[in-house]
Amino acid sequence: MLNACGQTNNKANKTSKPIAMENVISKPENPYYSNTDTAKLNVSEAEWKKVLSPDLYAVARQADTERAFTGTMWNSEAKGTYYCAACGLKLFRSDQKFTSSCGWPSFFEQENKNSITFKDDNSYGMQRIEALCGRCNSHLGHLFDDGPEPTGKRYCMNAISLDFVPDATVAKGNLESIVLGGGCYWCVEAVYEKLEGVDKVVSGFAGGTVANPSYEEVCTGRTGAAEVVQITYDKTKTNLDEIFQVFFTVHDPTTLNRQGADVGTQYRSVIFYANEEQKKAAESIIAELNNANVYGSKIVTTLEPFKAFYKAKDYHQNYYENNKDQPYCQMVIQPKIEKFEKVFKDRLKKK
Repeated sequence: MLNACGQTNNKANKTSKPIAMENVISKPENPYYSNTDTAKLNVSEAEWKKVLSPDLYAVARQADTERAFTGTMWNSEAKGTYYCAACGLKLFRSDQKFTSSCGWPSFFEQENKNSITFKDDNSYGMQRIEALCGRCNSHLGHLFDDGPEPTGKRYCMNAISLDFVPDATVAKGNLESIVLGGGCYWCVEAVYEKLEGVDKVVSGFAGGTVANPSYEEVCTGRTGAAEVVQITYDKTKTNLDEIFQVFFTVHDPTTLNRQGADVGTQYRSVIFYANEEQKKAAESIIAELNNANVYGSKIVTTLEPFKAFYKAKDYHQNYYENNKDQPYCQMVIQPKIEKFEKVFKDRLKKK
């Protein structure tokens, strides 16, 4: 697959110590990163080498190419926006993306005429068109004439050159969603189903390197994915603070990669934040709980940027309600529900 985008295989040195700066996408090590600033950058290669990871530097600044079919982005259908991973410039929307057979993220149209620039690339004895970020001039991939209508173009991009931010807000009134992992998703789902203001809870998987993993694959602990629930809630009836209060009440956020007898990274305590509001709210409640020494041990809940959610098979959905007589439901899930109902007795859905 080298002929699609391949150029060099040089590796860069390690990055320097982080430089603090706040952005819509948080990259404190990169002071040039912004999702709103479109002014062209003039940054030396020595400086880029300091602020970019070695792999990203190799692709973005040395025109290297990642392996085809790497990660989940090439065939992801998640709705959202794609940005330059080096400088944060908005490049594509998900409705400009299509799944091609090349193994790299492919788009048929760029966000605007200035978001991507082009130059001839005659390396490796081929005549191609190199695609570059319109703000920082970083290598993104190549442009080909074998894409779908209406443009007939295929922007063949390196996934490492892209940051993806999902659409967090459900396009329905006051509904929003967040993805949480607190051990077995059957337990977490059963609790949130009873919270006033929650519209829907779906069990599934997030994180990791495998697209649409099966339950069996996740159970191996080798996919990097976590068992999670996607909670859709009505902002007029509940809020992010209460969602997090319930989360930190019904599971133990101090045990690394385990909840009781469930052990493995797939059972880690994790919040997949979709935007800065969710991230800052999560950071705030974790800091408050740690400062108050609520658990006696430090919280190990990880905050990870949300990229994609994969729904589990139907028999995993609404598991507690459908299997109340099972020993796991009686011995593991029922005590969590009872604790929730005691602490949040005034916030239970009306039957």
